[in-house]
Amino acid sequence: MKITDVKLKILEDPQQRAVSGHEIAQVAGLRRIQYTHRGRSGEPAECNVRQHFVEVHTDEGLMGRCTTTMDAHQVDIVRYHAVGRSPWEREALFQQFHKGTRWVYQPPGWFGDFDNCLWEILGKAAGLPVYALVGRVRARLPVYLTGGDMDVEGYLRQIEGGREVGIQAYKFHSYKGGKADIPIYRTVRSEVGPDYALLTDPVCSYDLREAIEVGHVLEALDFVWLEEPMHEQKMDQYQELCRELTIPVVGTEMLMHDMGLTSQWLIQGATDRLRGNARHGTTQVLKLAHMAELHNTHIELNGQGGLFGHIHAHLGCCIDNTDYYEYFNAGGDGLRKAGQQWGLLNAPLIEDGHIAPNDLPGWGAEWDEDQFASMVVQEA
Repeated sequence: MKITDVKLKILEDPQQRAVSGHEIAQVAGLRRIQYTHRGRSGEPAECNVRQHFVEVHTDEGLMGRCTTTMDAHQVDIVRYHAVGRSPWEREALFQQFHKGTRWVYQPPGWFGDFDNCLWEILGKAAGLPVYALVGRVRARLPVYLTGGDMDVEGYLRQIEGGREVGIQAYKFHSYKGGKADIPIYRTVRSEVGPDYALLTDPVCSYDLREAIEVGHVLEALDFVWLEEPMHEQKMDQYQELCRELTIPVVGTEMLMHDMGLTSQWLIQGATDRLRGNARHGTTQVLKLAHMAELHNTHIELNGQGGLFGHIHAHLGCCIDNTDYYEYFNAGGDGLRKAGQQWGLLNAPLIEDGHIAPNDLPGWGAEWDEDQFASMVVQEA
């Protein structure tokens, strides 16, 4: 079996308009200058909503398809090197693109969705789901619900909404500073009880002193982890924070695309758990997971993952040293609805607070090909 083509397809939804970009906004009430982001309120919608997909085609009619952040230039680089090669050379292709990244002037992890397509082709060729190729360790993975920056009442409303579909874990996002966050964390813990799992991600809104003070409070409140409290370029401060706290510090979200750099953060004691996202490649995520396992720690997958949850559902059930699937939607069918917008019919549901892959070959995605084709507005 040989690769015959690699294509980028851009789909557009004529029924939905979107405003692109964020506004950088200063956080009020702090003694230091700190910023957060918000949508550009008041601006008219600029364009129709678009979604990018990469496809890898073979001479045996098997095709891998994945949502992607790759652009046309990156797809062209992959096409030039991959056409005529076998999908069974997945590891060789990974090594070529990974080691050659500097010489094609791309950021680390740039070809990850091509790698995901190869995993799908191999699964289809074997008649097996990807989880069976890797080796499954669990049938389903617990979900935590992620919320935005809100007040106590807002967080509690989201937690209650998650409980309606069985979700028993919640991750805060907050940009208000440690002094404002501590009473929120205490109040929510009191409301949800001792057995509900709580996590928090202040998104670089703390300085080191705040991170230490808040971290000790989180230890007393039995939080699962403290994520990205400071800007991740400050390795020395993260090393000090990890030495000071017993709660796990998760500190590589903005570095996770770079397999070499994020692994060094773990080796140097600047993070207690790794972050990973399969948009940088299933192969890379598995390498980082094995590396974390050998350091007796975890990798936690960032975001809902490619193919509207399919890819992270598989990987979460293959990686022993991970705790949760990250979920953003209200209700249990948020992924399903998001996928159906583009013709993907069977994105995973959240049931009893868990996500699970299906048993179909590859990633298990079922498509309305007519709908998909009708929405393509650009191909490269």
